[in-house]
Amino acid sequence: MSSQNILLEDFNQAPFSSIKTSDYKPAILKAIELAQKDIEAITSSKEEPTFENTIEALEFSGKKLDRVTSIFFNINSAETNEEIQKIAQDVSPLLSEFKNDIILNNVLFKRVKKVYNRRESMDLNKEQTTLLDQKYKAFTRNGANLPSEGQQALREIDKKLSKLKLQFGENVLAETNKYELVVTEESRLGGLPDSFKEEARNIAKSKDTEGWIISLEYPSYIPFMKYADDRELRKELSLAFGSRAFKGDELDNQQIVLDIAKLRYERAKLLGFDSHAHFVLEERMAETPQKVESFLEEMLEKARPAAEREFSQLEKFAKELDQIDTLQKWDSAYYAEKLKQKLFDLDDEKLKPYFQLEKVIDGVFTIAGKLYGLNFEQTTNVDVYHQNVRTYNVTDTLGNDIALFYADFHPRPGKRDGAWMTIYKQQSIENGQNERPHISIVCNFTKPTEKQPSLLTFNEVTTLFHEFGHALHGMLANTTYPSLSGANVYWDFVELPSQVLENWCYEEEALQLFAKHYKTGEAIPQEYITKIKESSNFLEGMATLRQLSFGMLDLSWHAQDPSNVSDVKSHEIEAFEPTKLFPDVASNCMSTAFSHIFQGGYSAGYYSYKWAEVLDADAFEYFTENGIFSKDIADKFKDNILSQGGTEHPMELYKRFRGKEPKPDALLRRAGLISK
Repeated sequence: MSSQNILLEDFNQAPFSSIKTSDYKPAILKAIELAQKDIEAITSSKEEPTFENTIEALEFSGKKLDRVTSIFFNINSAETNEEIQKIAQDVSPLLSEFKNDIILNNVLFKRVKKVYNRRESMDLNKEQTTLLDQKYKAFTRNGANLPSEGQQALREIDKKLSKLKLQFGENVLAETNKYELVVTEESRLGGLPDSFKEEARNIAKSKDTEGWIISLEYPSYIPFMKYADDRELRKELSLAFGSRAFKGDELDNQQIVLDIAKLRYERAKLLGFDSHAHFVLEERMAETPQKVESFLEEMLEKARPAAEREFSQLEKFAKELDQIDTLQKWDSAYYAEKLKQKLFDLDDEKLKPYFQLEKVIDGVFTIAGKLYGLNFEQTTNVDVYHQNVRTYNVTDTLGNDIALFYADFHPRPGKRDGAWMTIYKQQSIENGQNERPHISIVCNFTKPTEKQPSLLTFNEVTTLFHEFGHALHGMLANTTYPSLSGANVYWDFVELPSQVLENWCYEEEALQLFAKHYKTGEAIPQEYITKIKESSNFLEGMATLRQLSFGMLDLSWHAQDPSNVSDVKSHEIEAFEPTKLFPDVASNCMSTAFSHIFQGGYSAGYYSYKWAEVLDADAFEYFTENGIFSKDIADKFKDNILSQGGTEHPMELYKRFRGKEPKPDALLRRAGLISK
């Protein structure tokens, strides 16, 4: 039987080219069965529960299921189709049910509880103590102490949520894919770079369409909003982007948003928490919604005056330039870019020739080598799920195998937008064998054309560094237990490794390594580096306000009882009021396409981007005080943060690296919101 389904065979690297779509569901069903046997082996044991025969055995159970589902759900994000989406809809409730079968297994919980109650008398190290604590909490935080009717209600909620979250994401992807702005007159493309127009024409040709096609995918949408002189077209595209899944049709997410928010609240109340945010934040550095609200309010107090000044400056500039009376959302990126060019004489079109994708990749590899002693060697011997995926063997200075690294850089119809890091195989140590991880980053960068290679905007450069920072967290993991390995950390700590690496993009010493003209090979001029640094705070108040608004919207859905919310849009308007700068657009809604909180893992956690910025600014200040390539500081970061995963409370790890707790001053200084 197994020989007919490659996913049920033993493999190290994911055997993508041998997998048939029809293999996934049977493999997942069989893997659930195997995982159930692992659990039965623990619960049927006549031996007294110990850390080894219960906690460790539970940790290493279901390995086949973990591998198969990681492959499947990663493919569902990066290379999906209707058949795969249908399978996801079928298997998600089954996986949710299986997870609940474990969490609500009373015999298993009794064994875990026995070990937990004896923890003081056991000689456990810090990682073992953390694992025991997490396993126990996994039960208690998910209904193990509930009566049977409460447990049954929890199962029903989890099944519904797993399907709703999938449907939410599928609707957003379908909305993104179905929209096209077809332009037939080149005169309406004024202001757009030639490379952009060439790509838009190529898309049109590939669809047997006359003219140029602009889509809602980021490499198409963002440059258009930034450079297109035609205000009406910018408006049309902006309205299409902002109204995704908010049209009252079969792809509408309004009811799904309401249902998800209400089900999460019900679930939290069932478990004895005041709200979903209270439930989530118990396992975060921030600890409570009140602390998050205080943090957001403190940042808002510092950012709002700067944001209002910047908005007035931008509005005045647009009026002087084009007699724009009221600055609208579709004007923001366009006039910001024009003002930036005026103030700094710098734009992406000047910078892009120095940021050829291949050279930026080499640059980030070189920086990882200088900091952490890593070597990256491209290989074509690794199976991939799409021809555009690149693979690299990662080794250390002694030639030891560190990781396998996949990189997928360009948009496709079956790929969701945005950028993310993911894992195909977790690092762990079992029976003395250190299993090294298989890590992937997935992005949606500007494609190469017939005339030139893929040239990145500076924003795409920082995105690549950001995702690669996450990848380093996965690659350098060196823990015993997979659930504590790599990026398996508190959610408001997970962005530290990614955001801290972005800082190198602004440093001359780093830029000189890779920012070289794709035609001439000349290094990026010093004046450009100076301007990149000078412009890094440009409209930072407005950018901060925008991030805070997303965090506040997230909390508005999750930190209180949403039962009385019947209108998604009016709820959103109220949540955005403290951060509002632009006039509201009636046909647009953020919540219906806010995948981070309604599909991804950021519910009650969107604040963590800003929270992690406090950590990253403080951490990078430590580097700059000692040299950005200081081996001593890099070793401290690697030994105390990157390699440790979630083995201890993140504040303890951070203090061991930095010698003290972080303060927001470094971030506020970097953002220009307080004086140096």
